[in-house]
Amino acid sequence: MASLKEVRSRITSVSSTQQITKAMKMVSAAKLRRAQDSILRMRPYAQRLGGILANLSTLTEGAVENQFSQEREPNKVLLLVVTSDRGLAGAFNSNIVKTVTALINDKYSRQFAAGNVTFLTIGKKGFDTLRKREGYNIIGDYTTTFANLSFDTVRLAAERAMDGFVNREFDRVDIVYNEFKNVATQIIRTEQFLPIEEKQIERNGSAALAADYTFEPSKEEIIRELIPKSLKIQVYKAVLESKASEEGARMTAMDKATENAGELLKQLKLTYNRTRQAAITKEILEIVGGAEALAAK
Repeated sequence: MASLKEVRSRITSVSSTQQITKAMKMVSAAKLRRAQDSILRMRPYAQRLGGILANLSTLTEGAVENQFSQEREPNKVLLLVVTSDRGLAGAFNSNIVKTVTALINDKYSRQFAAGNVTFLTIGKKGFDTLRKREGYNIIGDYTTTFANLSFDTVRLAAERAMDGFVNREFDRVDIVYNEFKNVATQIIRTEQFLPIEEKQIERNGSAALAADYTFEPSKEEIIRELIPKSLKIQVYKAVLESKASEEGARMTAMDKATENAGELLKQLKLTYNRTRQAAITKEILEIVGGAEALAAK
């Protein structure tokens, strides 16, 4: 049985840990509100932009050449992986890595064996994990994106992927991220980013209805401007979804850790009281035994 000093030390340690996890839960709750507000504001904007693009694409009837819609044999693949900068969020980051591994095994095993699968990571955890694996080629350094999260910082990663596709460095670009559903639930999404599919435009635009537009300067030029912007917004939305999901996952993990620490404290205090009672009983027995020995003399 552990000594009283050892049990007291463990109680102090667990108590300190519980205070830390409780504080982290409160911090994550505050950050979650801001992240949730951001993604809830972004979703209607991205949906509306996709709707306008879908309408314009219908009106032009394919007259505008779109370099981001060129279908090619996917011999060279880029996977855009969105994780977080910090841990202590349960299985948030490990589930993304598992999904990426499964995607390679199921869909891109031939390309990976030929060394033609490249990774662009947003978030330090994904970067640190994937770079340690043999054969995982990572381009760019976007590990500080969440330190100053804004459209301008995310745009750099989106432009790198878009330029690589246009310059034929990659034939296919997929994006893997956590979609925010609620505090306790995050849904991992794997989406084809490039080339753009017609159904992808319709889905983002919610099958937009025909609209009557006045064009200035022209439909074609507007489409050429809107498509790159829509792609960048798509990446930005994925990053905002991931940020809200991260804070939700961390809040849930810290809440569970606080609860577990409380249960452990109850067990330790019970052990402490039992150990203390056993020590007192032992001392009483020693005193009684000593008294009886003196009486016998």
